[in-house]
Amino acid sequence: MLKKLMLIMVILMLPFVTNFAQKAAIGKAAPDFELTDSNGDSHKLSDFKGKLVVLEWVNYDCPFVKKHYDSGNMQNLQKKYTAKDVVWLSICSSAEGKQGNYSPEVINKRAKSAGASFTAYLTDADGKVGKMYGAKTTPHMYVIDTKGTLAYVGAIDDIRSTNPEDAAKANNYVASALDALMEGKKVETSVTKSYGCGVKYK
Repeated sequence: MLKKLMLIMVILMLPFVTNFAQKAAIGKAAPDFELTDSNGDSHKLSDFKGKLVVLEWVNYDCPFVKKHYDSGNMQNLQKKYTAKDVVWLSICSSAEGKQGNYSPEVINKRAKSAGASFTAYLTDADGKVGKMYGAKTTPHMYVIDTKGTLAYVGAIDDIRSTNPEDAAKANNYVASALDALMEGKKVETSVTKSYGCGVKYK
């Protein structure tokens, strides 16, 4: 009877254990996911194993995101590092009907107009991936190393403002993390507190 009771308890706890194991954490394997991009193509994080990957949580209507796009900061980072074979995935976790959630056609037009140079723009309308990674703001940045380990998570830089002029003066944590990893060095600042608009989950 006792064994049977223990077995039932283990079965009941399994979903909670599995959920915990899927949460993103520095120094641990980045949880795999599969999302569809703005062109209708599917992408798995595991498809990019062996490459450096940046995850950028985005909402083009957020003033903090506008800061980095109006200044050209985000596009410059995308161009610089994708040219070095870094995979850059922009992810929108805005729920349907909420700020930032647009049709693929609108997103492609806005991305082109902004001069964005991501590898893919991924839609996460149910918020599953955003919550798995603990994405709280737009932007919220993540850097994954070539082994698939989460190496950096947090803010894009150290000036928490909506002023586009501040982008050029700031210490960019994402660039620092990527540069360190490319040189085979340890990321000195691996965790910071992100800043921006709250992710528009369901």
